[in-house]
Parts: sequence; C-alpha cells; structure tokens
Amino acid sequence: MIEAKEVSLIYPDGTKALKNINLKINPGELVYITGPSGSGKTSLLKLLIGMEYTSEGELKVLNETMDKNNERKIRKLRKRIGPVFQEFKLIDGRTALENVMMGMRFLGIAPGKMKEDAENALKRVGLEHKIHTLVEHLSWGEAQRVAIARAVARKPVLILADEPTGNLDHENAINILELLTSFKDQDTAVIITTHATHLIDGVKDATFVRVNSGEITVIRSEVG
Repeated sequence: MIEAKEVSLIYPDGTKALKNINLKINPGELVYITGPSGSGKTSLLKLLIGMEYTSEGELKVLNETMDKNNERKIRKLRKRIGPVFQEFKLIDGRTALENVMMGMRFLGIAPGKMKEDAENALKRVGLEHKIHTLVEHLSWGEAQRVAIARAVARKPVLILADEPTGNLDHENAINILELLTSFKDQDTAVIITTHATHLIDGVKDATFVRVNSGEITVIRSEVG
C-alpha cells in the first residue's frame, strides 16, 4: 500500500523536514505517527497525499509513484484517500450533509446515491440529528466529526488524520481516536498523527512511527 525508500523532504529554504525515511505500510494497518511539534509528522502526511513531493528517494502510495512527473495519476489517486485535516475546511452557510456531499462531488456518484452515502457517514459518526444543521452552528467536536464523515463517505482505502484530537478534552479525544480506528478493515489502512502519546499508551495491534528531527523509528505492536 505504502512504501518509502530512502525518502527525504527538503523545503525551498533548505530545511530538511524528513531524512532518509524507510517505511512500509500494508492494507488494513493502523498506524500512529508520533513526535513533538515540528518533528516532521505533518510533512510525512503531506508526502503521502501528494501535497509535497520527495526531494530524494522513492515513495509509492497505492502503487503510484509520488513525484511531480506523475501528477495526473496522483489526482486520481486522491479519490481513494480520505483526509482529515487539522483545519476542517468546512464551508460555512452549508449544512453538515452538504459539506459531506461536497467532498464526494468528483467521485462520479449519482446524486441520490451520494446523498444516501453522506447521510450514512454522518450516522456512523453519531451526527444523524445534525444532518441539516449549518456547520457554523456545530461545536468544535461536532465539526470534527463532520470532517471525518466527509473523509469516510468516499469509502477510501487509506484514511489520513492529522492531529485529530488537538483541541479536545481527554474523553472526547479518546472517542475520536476510537471512531477513526473503527474504520480500519482488511482493505483500509488508517494513519493518524498525534503528539498526545498518552492517548495511545497500551494500544495493541498497531504500528507506531516515531518522528524525531526528521528521522523515524518504527515499532509494531502485536495483539495481546
């Protein structure tokens, strides 16, 4: 699903955000990317979705090479990825349902089916009572759930969530992590960045990618 070989990311100002990364992620894997702010977690996620391109090395995501010479195929690839950004990118003046449907508009789904899938996604994240509420009237946690519904309504094979618990209290943060991990199955991998390692202490059957000053350490935890 994802394979990085000696990947580095160097920004135009010379900052080396990632250094010689080697990483393999399989379908159905749950991955937590941890590390302090500025360590390179978000930079790694940007490479995986094609918002940045490698400066050195080779990166493949869903069998596509992620470099600027392959932009047309990468745009198509993004239809199979469900991103959840720190900034939710919801559109004010639109309902929760409309926001989810807007995230599906380039997938070639018939309007009736799109509405049904969007409604089901909102129900899955516990917002069936907020489907027709304008997003600016939602709480921060509810807006977060709309962003997750928008990502999963696409039925992606890869979910990427960047610091999804940033502004939540402990209980709601745990609930959001449990919600995100519930979408993992044999075909769908879930990758979550977080600096709040206390929220994932003791988690089993997951891969932990520790990023520190652009370098990574990979630990795989088994069930039991």
